[in-house]
Amino acid sequence: MSDPLYSLDVLRLAAGAKGAGRLGEPDGTGSEHNPACGDRSTVDLMIENGAVTAMAHETKACVLAQASASLLAAAPGMTYADLLRLKAEVAAMLTGGKAPNGPFAGYAVLGDAAHFPSRHKCVLLPINAAIKAFEASQARKPGR
Repeated sequence: MSDPLYSLDVLRLAAGAKGAGRLGEPDGTGSEHNPACGDRSTVDLMIENGAVTAMAHETKACVLAQASASLLAAAPGMTYADLLRLKAEVAAMLTGGKAPNGPFAGYAVLGDAAHFPSRHKCVLLPINAAIKAFEASQARKPGR
């Protein structure tokens, strides 16, 4: 495949759809929509002691957003600060910085999106939805 945006790794992540679906009674739900292309991601989270214990997403979007959602679902235990750090590291990668490392290293497979500014929001869509879900959980159940 010659298109760097859709490497075999990206296609596998999107096809695997890790975490696809919805949680029955989430602590928080967040949605993001990209009106430019119609992509939409909704993330449900269960939160305990300030960390994600379960995550599910419904991502009706391009392959990049689906792959990003699958990566996000593969990282349980994240705190709000972790989600914010993930967003910052991925955004930096997309604007020419280095790929995330440590627990977020898997996002490096989406690094070729850096060459296509119109696709940055695709990669960030589920991350932003997860941040909104975490914020909604805290508004519903303070101190949890």
